[in-house]
Amino acid sequence: MFFPISDVFIHPLVLAGIGFVVGVLGGFFGVGGGFLAGPLLLWSGVPINFVVGTDLAHMTGKSIVAARRHRALGNVDLRLGLFMILGTIPGIELGAQFLEHLKVLGNVEHVVGYSYVVILTAIGLFTGWESLRALRMKRTDQLEAKGVSDVQESSFAARLLRLPPLIRLPVSGVSEVSIWAVILVGMLTGFLVGFLGVGGGFLRLPLLVYIIGVPTHVAVGTDLFEIIISAGYGTVSHALKGNVDIMIALTMHTGAAIGAQIGAVGTRYFSGPTIRLMFSILPLVAAIMVLLRIGI
Repeated sequence: MFFPISDVFIHPLVLAGIGFVVGVLGGFFGVGGGFLAGPLLLWSGVPINFVVGTDLAHMTGKSIVAARRHRALGNVDLRLGLFMILGTIPGIELGAQFLEHLKVLGNVEHVVGYSYVVILTAIGLFTGWESLRALRMKRTDQLEAKGVSDVQESSFAARLLRLPPLIRLPVSGVSEVSIWAVILVGMLTGFLVGFLGVGGGFLRLPLLVYIIGVPTHVAVGTDLFEIIISAGYGTVSHALKGNVDIMIALTMHTGAAIGAQIGAVGTRYFSGPTIRLMFSILPLVAAIMVLLRIGI
């Protein structure tokens, strides 16, 4: 099938399959899936600037489906998500402007590609190490059984960043945290949304867990809520810059809508550390795919 906006030929079942796989993973891990969909779209022959904008459009629709399911499960902290938006929106615009600057210079593909690799590898290794450590601790099951955050004691940065004003996050079980820490999380992930065309979940999820101290299941649902806002804004920003192929996005969404429902329900059957351990594999796989695509 020919997609005239991005000027590429791709079989629609390939795009629907990408959407389904990313939907399942996104609904389960609370990420937009851009770190996986981006490399897959690159492998399919989509130009890098259309990969960024188009994946954001697809991600917005998929995250709405998954976030609604997590909301029904009680895994969305709306207060936390709304505060993060204060940093997310300016971060997105900074990232999008930086990408436009690289397009003018003509070296956008390698800069974006190697940025993917460095960030994904670091996140995958750290999350894998931490989750294995958590699984070895006998008290993990006791804490989760009592409904206590599975990483609250490890959120040392939240205790250090106590710059007023402080806010409470009752749904997340966080009694006190600096609003600036929450905004910084939003800004960092927002920059990646605008620059790499991802929902930022592969960074936001670990930051919510390890910095803010949010339980894994709530971090998953809240991250998806935030992705709706960040990816939606990023889609509009990139559409105005001519970086969105809406037909590719809609084709992907046919599979993603089903996959997101399956993934969201699946979180009910796994503990927080187990979800994080499985999550740690995804960034490493995506980093390898990007390296193969741009040339090691």
